[in-house]
Amino acid sequence: MLMFGINSRIVVVGLPQVAAALGADAEQAIWFTQAYMFASTVALFLVGRASDIFGRVKIYVVGFALFTLGAALSGLSSNPIQVIIFRGLQGFGGGIISTVGVTMIVDAAPPGELGFFLGLNQSAFRLGAMFGLTLSGVLLTLLDWRALFLINIPIGIFGTLWAGRRLREVARVEKQSPIDWGGFITVSAAIASLLLALTFAAYGIAHQNTVWFLLVVFAATLTIFFVHESRAEYPLFDLSLLKIREFLGGNLAQLLNAAAWGAVLLLLSLYLQLVLGFSPFEAGIRLIPFEITYFVVGVISGKLSDKFGCLPFTTSGLAVTSLSLFLFSTMDAQTSYQMVIGYMLVFGVGMGVFASPNVSSIMGCVPPERKGIGSAFRTTMFNVGYLTSLSLAVLLMSLTIPYDLLTQIVTSIDPVSIGAAERHLFVEAMQKTYLGLAVLNTLAIVPSVLRGKGNRSRRDRS
Repeated sequence: MLMFGINSRIVVVGLPQVAAALGADAEQAIWFTQAYMFASTVALFLVGRASDIFGRVKIYVVGFALFTLGAALSGLSSNPIQVIIFRGLQGFGGGIISTVGVTMIVDAAPPGELGFFLGLNQSAFRLGAMFGLTLSGVLLTLLDWRALFLINIPIGIFGTLWAGRRLREVARVEKQSPIDWGGFITVSAAIASLLLALTFAAYGIAHQNTVWFLLVVFAATLTIFFVHESRAEYPLFDLSLLKIREFLGGNLAQLLNAAAWGAVLLLLSLYLQLVLGFSPFEAGIRLIPFEITYFVVGVISGKLSDKFGCLPFTTSGLAVTSLSLFLFSTMDAQTSYQMVIGYMLVFGVGMGVFASPNVSSIMGCVPPERKGIGSAFRTTMFNVGYLTSLSLAVLLMSLTIPYDLLTQIVTSIDPVSIGAAERHLFVEAMQKTYLGLAVLNTLAIVPSVLRGKGNRSRRDRS
């Protein structure tokens, strides 16, 4: 998870530089991140079943290898489309690492300590995220954008070899259960059509017919997916898990929360660079207070939720996160960085209080033999929300800023080249976007509360 954390942040700070070097527009630049997350997402249902069939360790090693290959090819790309494709390959491997890693923790965690170990896992991710923010600025200062991807090669090779030699299976393998390819294809098509609909919506009214067509495809393929899953002998996802109120409520809360906060750090990075005038390295360093807070609070909340239950932490964490998003919506060109630090600390507390207890709540109510499928679904819900957040942020900003101007701003590597009028438009669009994200995150409180307190003794025995 450390490497996964590094790669979740390393492109965020360097996005303007990568886009400018390759001549990408705003949506193509966003897809440098979206391709990674999309491939991670569509792999998750497949990976969940595959890990149940072939074993966690084998699939985990394959994920490391694909992640490393995708990073190498991304660093050698010569145009935006190549980067998008190879980032997808890297993301497919990253999705395997993320999902199977959590599943192996759930398999091996002692009874009553699941929240603590999931908190440690989240903390490894947070440490990687902090390092990624700093490393991005260093690499862009000393080298160029290609180093953001090529840095993964030695790490990936080591991780692949280490996982293959040191990890051992502790879970029962279900070789008799085949992979549900029909479910995999339909859910992948549904997610892809939704993301493409949001992408074309940002391009403007000229593409409205394409947007409506893609939304119809999304609704149709999602319906086919659920119908197919209800009839399949070996479904990709066990729909009976949705009958568990704690599982359903936790996943819905996570979906809405991810849709609200997924674009926050990208917007903050652009704000620090294009409005306050910091370099990529300085912007990366100045985002670290959020990661530190998230790291510390995440460990504490994970441990406390094992003792006091998850519901008080998940609900209060969402409320604090909504407050922080509202505070972000007040930032402008006159806001001091000290004030931004305060807002980031509130944001880190909210996310730290919510994340680990919510994962513990979701995974703790899943029967032991369905942990792989449950983990894949949980991670998929997060990724779909995160992906939607990026597209939604661009769409909301394009309602205030003409798309061509938005591209010019997002791909700018020199804040001086942006005029006062353009900077004012960017700030106005950013403020409205943060307000929209705050409303979306507040909606997550409803399913979080409705999930109920759960049955802790049952979870501990599982």
